[in-house]
This record gives sequence, C-alpha cells and structure tokens, in this order.
Amino acid sequence: MAKRKEQKKPANQLAQNKKAGHNYEILETYEAGIALTGTEIKSVREGKMNLRDGYARVRNGEVWLENVHISPYKQGNQFNVDPLRNRKLLLKKREIAKLAGVVQEKGIAIVPLKAYLKHGYAKILIGVGKGKHEYDKRETLKRKEQARDVQRALSQRYD
Repeated sequence: MAKRKEQKKPANQLAQNKKAGHNYEILETYEAGIALTGTEIKSVREGKMNLRDGYARVRNGEVWLENVHISPYKQGNQFNVDPLRNRKLLLKKREIAKLAGVVQEKGIAIVPLKAYLKHGYAKILIGVGKGKHEYDKRETLKRKEQARDVQRALSQRYD
C-alpha cells in the first residue's frame, strides 16, 4: 500500500476556504488587507481562523468581511472581541467600485478564498464567484476524478 503524502500548507498561509471552489465558479480574485485588533492578529498568526461560511459585502463604499470566525486569543482576556464581528477589508477605491458593480448581478457573491501573511500583514484573497448548481458540482468532481485516473495511469506506465 502506498504511503499518503501529507499536504503541508505554506508557512505564510493561515487559513483556506476549500468549499469555495466547490460551491462557486471563481471569476476574479483580489488581494485585500484586513483591519484587525491586536488580539485578533495574534490569534490569526496561530491559525485560529475559519473562512468556511464567510462572505464579503459592499456597504457605503467599503467592503466588509462577514461571518468569518477568528477564535479569541488565549492570553487576550478583556481585550478579546466578538469572534464573528464584521471586519473591514482594505481595498483601493476603483477595486471597491468594480466589486460593487459586479455584485449587482444575480448569483454573484464575494467569498474569501485564503488568508495569509505578506510582509508581516494579514491578507485575504477574495474571489468574485458565481454560484454553481448541483449538476455543475457533480461535473467538476467527475472531471477531477478523470484527470486523477489519467495521472495515475501515466505514472504507473513510467515506473
């Protein structure tokens, strides 16, 4: 029996939304900074962040990240904030305007894909996604499985 390789995440990657690729067809991606408090960034650096049910919304010319859970920092005591509070995303004005225009379409959402550190700052990779139907999800899984079978057959052939 072959040993399964452990998938190691890159050193700077903090969290990933694996369900986003399954539930949405990602059309565009943007890198955004995230406004965090002192104890939140400490918790994020420990990898205590969950992006699974998160989404972003454009309100009053600002982009807000909602429903993303950042666990309270252990040593934070009174300085800890609500784990599910809305957090402001830091984007350029023209990017915000573009996102606001795109989200007006039906079935389009802004979803967080990845959280990582870049030059010491926490960043979120957000994607503009179009929701997939159940039959699209099955088709995608079928294509992935076929590609995996082809790779497996090629690797056995050259061994």
